[in-house]
Amino acid sequence: MKFTYIVVVFLMLFSTKEIVAQKDTVAQQRVARKMLRQGNELYNKQQFTDASVAYQKALGNNSNYDKATYNLGNAFYQNKNFKEAIPQYELTAKTATNKFTRAEAYHNIGNAMMESKNYQGAVDAFKNSLRNNPKDDETRYNLAVAQKLLEKEKQDNKDDKNKDKDKDKKDQKDKDKDDKNKDKNEDNKDQKDKDKKDENKDGDGDKDKDKKQDPKKDNKKDQQKPKPQQGKMTPQQVKQLLESLNNEEKKTQKKMNAKKAKGKKVKQEKDW
Repeated sequence: MKFTYIVVVFLMLFSTKEIVAQKDTVAQQRVARKMLRQGNELYNKQQFTDASVAYQKALGNNSNYDKATYNLGNAFYQNKNFKEAIPQYELTAKTATNKFTRAEAYHNIGNAMMESKNYQGAVDAFKNSLRNNPKDDETRYNLAVAQKLLEKEKQDNKDDKNKDKDKDKKDQKDKDKDDKNKDKNEDNKDQKDKDKKDENKDGDGDKDKDKKQDPKKDNKKDQQKPKPQQGKMTPQQVKQLLESLNNEEKKTQKKMNAKKAKGKKVKQEKDW
């Protein structure tokens, strides 16, 4: 009897807690629905920040409220908070019970990705939307735009990469040229310094040589060197001169004899 009493009391307590929990859940769901309606009114008035607050309150009372999740994503999107909107749409796409709701969630993910310039993510999202609703022409158009932008982005990145590559080549070429000129200038400078050093060395050597040379020896050497004497003639020149004088003397004598005959005196000049 005692055991039966305990079981009955336990069942009563459990039932009471369950009833209270159900009442709390029902109350929270009412609050969630109320906050959702309030959020929708603010959204229609384009008061997107206040609307997002109302949707968050709705989710605070009912975390599995799919409509509040999806509408919160829209409020973030309208406020240009694209990065915050995407997780809300992703949650909707994951928990959606029908393909059309899932397609709309992916469509909005694609739009948010486009606004964030994540064109690859946008292409993937639009494709997922079309998988759930192939007849959505608006999604198909957005997919074509996203693919075009993605292709342009890849081409621009390729061009920028090639441009950077060409710039790196040019910079390396200029650097090599500068290094080469620098090495050349350094070689020229080293050669000039070497030549100057050798020149100074030679000059110092000559000076040292001059300093080491014995002055007496130089004087002796100068004395031994024959010095030219003014008016001194070689024997050959003397012989020629004597012969010339002898000839002149003969000529003079002949002229004098001629003068005597003619009675006219002529002055004779020497040939040397």
